[in-house]
Amino acid sequence: MADLKAFAEQLVNLSVKEVNELAQILKDEYGIEPAAAAVAVAAGPAAGAAAEEEKSAFDVVLKSAGASKLQVVKAVKEACGLGLKEAKDLVDGAPSTIKEGVAKAEAEALKKQLEEAGAEVELK
Repeated sequence: MADLKAFAEQLVNLSVKEVNELAQILKDEYGIEPAAAAVAVAAGPAAGAAAEEEKSAFDVVLKSAGASKLQVVKAVKEACGLGLKEAKDLVDGAPSTIKEGVAKAEAEALKKQLEEAGAEVELK
């Protein structure tokens, strides 16, 4: 039990950079994507005390098309209302911004849709 408490204390005291590196290792090696809440907890109590305003507009950035490029092109075409050639050019130019200034719910839905198609996407 003491070992677990010591481990928990180490996790709570990780820097933001270390938390991000840990999340990447969990994703790459074990297929686990930690929830944002878990990352916030690991960042420690100072993260919540910062009283930082929650971001309301996001840019959806396609980092890569992954192995299913055709599916990603179709998803981008549908999501952005583009023609097939324009969507393909956007996907070929990755990393590229798919949409800018999007509300959080819409950005998360688009991110999910593109990831289901096989793309790697981030919200900025």
